[in-house]
Amino acid sequence: MSTELGIDGDTLRSVVGRFATGVTAVCARVDGRPVGMAVNSFTSVSLEPPLVVFCAAKTSATWTEMEASGRFAVSILAAGQGDLCRQLSRKGVDRFEGVALESAPSGSPLIAGCLAWLDCRTVTCHDAGDHILVIGHVDGVGVSEAVDPLVFYASQFVGLAP
Repeated sequence: MSTELGIDGDTLRSVVGRFATGVTAVCARVDGRPVGMAVNSFTSVSLEPPLVVFCAAKTSATWTEMEASGRFAVSILAAGQGDLCRQLSRKGVDRFEGVALESAPSGSPLIAGCLAWLDCRTVTCHDAGDHILVIGHVDGVGVSEAVDPLVFYASQFVGLAP
């Protein structure tokens, strides 16, 4: 194993990419339409009070647009939703074209067929290098039928071993 001082972004991405993550869609309703993005930097922060966090790039026009709503929903994506994840990551396209949506109790968009969802209100945002940490209070949750999660590892979607 090699170690290095002065790590560049590509090297860090390569190393951190060896940590498998689940994949979520973080969405809000802005001016009556869905706005959202694929996010794998998502985790729970606290059980009491119920808090979650995700990271948005400071350069994200999507987060800038979503932030004003003060609410967001997190859809935990299921295996088989990799193409949907890619669509939610594209710039300059209608990310929701052909995407089946449902609504969280708050009205925030949820991805149909997701494993589970969390309906959140934004509590605070923190500066973190080239990203913003968005902390949300969980106001509602739901779980769908048990299926495998969408897993991201080494820049690709992978399945879980039986």
